[in-house]
Order: sequence, then C-alpha cells, then structure tokens
Amino acid sequence: MKSIYSTIVYRDVVSRYALRNTDFLERLLLFLADNVGSIFSAKGISDYLKSQRVTLGVNQILTYIDHFANAFIISCVDRYDIVGKRIFEVGNKYYFENLGIRNVITGFKLQDQGKILENIVYNHLLYQGYKVSVGVLEKQEVDFIGEREGEKVYVQVALQLNDETTIQREFGNLLKIEDNYPKIVVSQDLFHGNTYEGIQYLGIRDFLMKVR
Repeated sequence: MKSIYSTIVYRDVVSRYALRNTDFLERLLLFLADNVGSIFSAKGISDYLKSQRVTLGVNQILTYIDHFANAFIISCVDRYDIVGKRIFEVGNKYYFENLGIRNVITGFKLQDQGKILENIVYNHLLYQGYKVSVGVLEKQEVDFIGEREGEKVYVQVALQLNDETTIQREFGNLLKIEDNYPKIVVSQDLFHGNTYEGIQYLGIRDFLMKVR
C-alpha cells in the first residue's frame, strides 16, 4: 500500500502538475486523512497550516485538493439543503476513495473507527452508482443523501447505538424529513429487529450486502 500511495502521489500529482512543495502536499494529505468526514473550508485548512508554520493561500490549497481528486485519492462531497433544495457554496466534506491509502497516510487508530465506518458507507453508495451529498436540515445533518435514477435514499451512520440519546439523535434527524424515500441508519452493532418508526436499521455488513 505504501508503494501504491507513493506512486499515485509522486506520479499522478507531483510529476503531472510539476509541483515542488512536496512537504506541504504531504501535510495537506495528512490533514485530510485525520479529518475524514469533517466539514471544513479551504480557509479553515489554511488557518490550521499557519498554526503549523506553513503558509499557503486559499486558492493554492483548493488547487492541491483538485489535484488529489483528479488522481482519485479523495472525493469532495457537497452539502445539500434538504428544505431549500440548494447546494451550499462552502463547507464541503472529503472522503478517501481507498481506505488503505488513507490508513497508510495517518495510520490505523482505534479512535478513528467512526470516521472509517462513515467512509465505508460513502464509498459503497458511490460504487452502487449513487450521486452522494451531505444533507442539511435546519441546524442538523443527515450524513448522506444518495440519488440515482430519480430516486433517493437517506443514510445516517453511527458507530454504536448504545444509548437512548444516540438513538434519538440518529433516527430523529431522519424522522424530520418529510418525504417517503427510504431512510436507513447504519452502525457497527450486530442487531436484527423491527424498524424504528418506519426507519430501517442495518448493521454495516447487512448494509453492504443489501443496498444495491
């Protein structure tokens, strides 16, 4: 995996675009790997890098991120206002197209299980031909909206549903959506039972097998 990572970064990004600042390139990839599924902007990345004594303009950061996307290292996911039916202009999320590459960059850490699970669900929706966005409903968030052939599916991701507060939050966000498209909560738990007020629950293995 390390060889594949090096080949992609140095052949498909550094050589292709004649980049010189490879140190910054790797710092930026590390930041993206550490913050999979987080909402942030190029300015936020720039401010973080300044705290690390690395100075680079917002436009340059956006250019580097475009290079990563063109090399199929990351995917940029827009946020979609479910009520207003519009795409937000700022505050995207980023996911890695290959989690092995992501783990080479940042290492496989126990505390990253939630991020990895979310990335797996995103990739599966993508592989099944869905156009994926992040849903925004008032001040709350729906992890993914998948659209394909005029149909939609809404998906929430939670590492575990081990207390009532988590259950209310994850299912409650979906209950507020006023349409009849399928709504699913995915977690790492192994549980088989009825729906929660009509919202389907799937463990990650069942989700990967059933959502096609």
